[in-house]
Amino acid sequence: MQLNHPELTDAALAILRKGDDFQWYFIPLLAFAMYVYFTEIEKRNWKGVAAGLSLYATHWLFEIVNALIQHFSGHALWTVPTGTSFLLLVGVGWELSMMFAVAGVIFSKILPADPKARILGVNNRVLIAVVNAALFSVIEIFLAMTPAFHWVYPWWGALPVFVTVYVPFFLMCNFAYDWKPRTQRLVIGSLVGVDVLAMIVFAGLLKWI
Repeated sequence: MQLNHPELTDAALAILRKGDDFQWYFIPLLAFAMYVYFTEIEKRNWKGVAAGLSLYATHWLFEIVNALIQHFSGHALWTVPTGTSFLLLVGVGWELSMMFAVAGVIFSKILPADPKARILGVNNRVLIAVVNAALFSVIEIFLAMTPAFHWVYPWWGALPVFVTVYVPFFLMCNFAYDWKPRTQRLVIGSLVGVDVLAMIVFAGLLKWI
């Protein structure tokens, strides 16, 4: 199969978790993400915190899977070959990761109070997830036009990203918002546990990703 600029995989791997491109805005982005969560915690908005953490944990799971695809096939579905102050995994830099860290909190603000309310005949949680996913997919089209983000396979693009990545992200976010606290802790805690274990094994011990 002919790939789109496969050499960019090597470019991404060359900067993977190296400090050569570090920029000081790394720190303010972390501070911003912490401020968002601490503000919601101060207001005891646990539903918003759950929405944020659920999306972020799902984001990490998908990025780990993308990195494992790179390891086993030679190329990830998406890569970040340049433009980041610190490349965490082959397909995600620090800036993208901090955006996803707060995306769930931010977008939970537009959820109606009634989880069963319908918009245009569709459950609002589902419809808003689809709309948000479409917005992010369109933004990714722009990103893929820049040197900083790349879709490697010709068949991988906005539509597959919309269906298989962003719709699951925002469905998880929107439904986690309404779960009972025990369910939130169980599901989100399990996701975080899987992410951490995967990073320890695949990045730390095996050096696969």
